[in-house]
Parts: sequence; C-alpha cells; structure tokens
Amino acid sequence: MKQLRNTVIRAGLDALYFSGAHHLLRPIFAGVGTIFMLHHVRPRRNAPFQPNHHLEVTPEFLRMVLAHVRSRGIDIVTADEMHRRLTQRDVSRRFACFTFDDGYRDNRDFALPAMREYDAPFTVYVANDFASGTGHLWWVALERVIASTERIDSTIGGTVIRLDTRTVEQKQGAFSLIHDLLRGLPDDRDVARELDGLCVRYSVDESIISAELCLSWDELKAFATDPLVTIGAHTVSHCNLAKRSEEQALQEITFSRTQIEAVLQRAVVHLAYPYGDRNAAGAREFAMTKAAGFNTAVTTRPGMIFGENAEHPTALPRISLNGNYQTARVLPVLTSGAATALWNGFRRVDVT
Repeated sequence: MKQLRNTVIRAGLDALYFSGAHHLLRPIFAGVGTIFMLHHVRPRRNAPFQPNHHLEVTPEFLRMVLAHVRSRGIDIVTADEMHRRLTQRDVSRRFACFTFDDGYRDNRDFALPAMREYDAPFTVYVANDFASGTGHLWWVALERVIASTERIDSTIGGTVIRLDTRTVEQKQGAFSLIHDLLRGLPDDRDVARELDGLCVRYSVDESIISAELCLSWDELKAFATDPLVTIGAHTVSHCNLAKRSEEQALQEITFSRTQIEAVLQRAVVHLAYPYGDRNAAGAREFAMTKAAGFNTAVTTRPGMIFGENAEHPTALPRISLNGNYQTARVLPVLTSGAATALWNGFRRVDVT
C-alpha cells in the first residue's frame, strides 16, 4: 500500500511538472514562505532493504534544494526571523526555513557543511532521550529486526503475525504491516514494549541505536554554538502527544525545553511535534504549546506558509524533502505550492 501511495505521489508530481500547471498555480498557492522538513542527511546507502529511506536525503540533493531556493531569490531565514515576519506581517519577500527533526549526528556531519556553503541557517529539533542515548528509535529497530531474519512470528497488540521475510518485497510488506500496527497501539509505551519483545526474539540490540545515530548532549553543546544552528525541542521521549493525558503531554513539552535550555544555556522557543500528523498533533496540542511559551511549533501536515498562518504559529505546516523523490524536477513543483494545494483541497490553512 505504501509503495502504491509513493507511486501515485510521484506520478502526481511529474504530472504537475510536465503539464506546467505548477507555473499557473504558483502565484496563488506559493504563499509567503516554506518550511522544509528533513531528518537524515547522509550518503546514499546500498542496502536493498531500506524501509525508512523516505527519512533521508543525500548531501547532493540538499545542495540542489539550497541552490534552487537561492536561484529564486527566496530568503533562507532562521525560525526566529520566520516568527518575526509572521508576527509583523512582513511578507514583502518570500522565505524558506529549513528544519531537521530528531537530532541525528549526520545533521552535523553532512547537513552543516552544505548549509555553510549557502550561508543557510537551520533548526534542529532535539528529542531529549535521543540525546541521552536512551531513546527508542523504534522504526530503526524494526528495520533491523526484519533485515536480520527470514521469518517473523510474533503478536503485536493482540494481532498474530506470521510472515515470510526472505525477499526484499516480503521484508517491505512486513515492515509496513508491523509499522502500522505499532502506530495504532494506544500509547508509545506499548510500542516500546512490543518492540522490546521483537528485539529480544531476533537478537537486535535496540539500546545502542540512539547513541549510534543521534548527537549526544556534549556534541550538541558544540553544534549549537555554530551561528547557523538553532536548537528546538521535540519532546522528551519523542512520544505521540495526542495519546498522552494533558498533564503528561505538558510535561513532555515543558521538560524537553527546560532540559535543553539548562544544558545548552540558550533559549528554546521553537518545537516540532513528534510524528506531527492529525493523529499526533491537533487543537489541544497547538493550544498547549502556545500556552507553554513557544513562539512556533511545526507539524508534518503538508502546506505552504500564508499570511493567515500568523494566527496559528504553533500549528505550522511543512514541506517534506522526502528521500523517495530526490530529483531536480520536484523542486519547482514543491516550491510552487501546487502539490500541497491539491493535497489540501485548495485550503490555504489547515489547523483543525
């Protein structure tokens, strides 16, 4: 199903590009700015089974995006400057804001050099448990479990799973099925419990993953001193806030901020919602984050930034730079707003 969805999206992007429709729609739907969403930036891997490939782009593609944005005369701004422009209704020039979720080490090793080449500021949203080396990057652990075996026999949330995983196609199908079952569990702690069981059964050491992939607190201290880097919050445990009680969700938001501020000795006023879709961030979370004193908060809902978004600074949409679509022709389509306009039924702002 996910492969079919990717095929449909790719076909839609190509259709907009080759028809030239994105040129016609740009003046209406490009908005005043774009917030780009990234996760990993690293060289292309050769492994045949990469179910999380959509979460990574190559340094070369990132440079291509930066060159495209600069060529269109779009200002690349910090999250603080984006907030100022929205608050003051300063929409005389279009802007782009680059954001990176989770705090991966490759953001320093591969993204930062590219951003320096274009003098481009960016924001990295840090999940505290990942920086502490104790977090659960369960989607990575699941990839490693399935990659390590030719068969999965388990029970996920009461659903019995018996799957052959010998071929890449079978592995991909198993990952999609189990991923969706895990996302559907009542709480992230249920996800952690189920994944722990899978990791024990198939001899995958989940405990090393966050330390292997994410910047530690000490590394973040040095990283945060770079003038191009802004550090934002991404909750303590990278939990689905919508599945937590109001008290628990508020603790995740506020303690994430206070710990990062204490360690880095700098203000943290920007947040990204983990997962960030409708099932993870809605009106309650938007209000809660605003009440907690954050200037902006970003979702994973697709969309451009319009003047009306100034009324909802803790419910901002983003444009995903998706590893499945790393071609030059997607860039003018993405920055035109045409694709997200179609996706959103031509609504400019979606905060419901």
